Parts: sequence; structure tokens; C-alpha cells
Amino acid sequence: MQKGIDSYIKEQFGISEVDIRTYSPLTLAYIGDGIFDLVIRSVVVGKGNTRAGELHKRTSQIVKAHTQAEMIEKLLPMLTEEEAEVYRRGRNAKSPTMAKNATMSDYRKATGFEALMGYLYLKDEFERLVELVKTGVDELALKM
Repeated sequence: MQKGIDSYIKEQFGISEVDIRTYSPLTLAYIGDGIFDLVIRSVVVGKGNTRAGELHKRTSQIVKAHTQAEMIEKLLPMLTEEEAEVYRRGRNAKSPTMAKNATMSDYRKATGFEALMGYLYLKDEFERLVELVKTGVDELALKM
């Protein structure tokens, strides 16, 4: 099996492996936010070279809390028990901040979604992560 990017980064920087089950849900959401953003940016850029402002506009419509909340609602039936538990832990985590343009409900669902993205990334399950994102994008008929 091929090594995932997180494992490669840890190896190159001399970071020892950690049991990701010990990470807080907000730590998982922190890395998951960046990974989800990277996946969406990669798709948007892959659709064609255009002005940076237009790329940002397309990306920000998808990575915002409301869209993530809608996406996780579509994905919940297809999550494994383990994935659903990670999502629930993230959704229920008490965050000291809140998104500026999101309801509390959307923000919490988005945090759960990001925790799931982070968890899958740290487990080197990038294929599953991309599968879920693609399904969510397709289900919501998002234009990128």
C-alpha cells in the first residue's frame, strides 16, 4: 500500500506517529478544514485557468459552513459507524469561536464534517475522503 501524504510529511519532518483517536475533535476539524479546502481548490483550478478572484469566489461558495452542513446531511446515510461517530464528536465539540456568516446549527455540522475530513486524512484514507466530497458535490449539484 502506498504511503499517504500525512505519513510522508511526518517521515520527512521526523514527527512520530500518534494514535489519532487521541486527537480532540477540534484538532481533527482544524486539519480537516485545510484538507477540504485543498480538495475543492484542486477541483476548481483543474476546471480551468482563470483570475484568482474568480477561483476564490467559486471555492468560498463551497467551503463555507452552510454548504458543508448541507453536504454532511446528504452524506450521513453512507457513513460507516466509525465515520459517523467522528462526525458526531466534531459536531458536539464546544468551539470557542463561530463562523461570522453561519447559524450555530450549520457551524456545528460543518465542524463535524471537517473533523471527519481530518480523521480520514490522518488515517491515510484519502480515497474515501475524496469519494465523500465528490458525492456531496454531486448530491448538491454544486457548480465549480
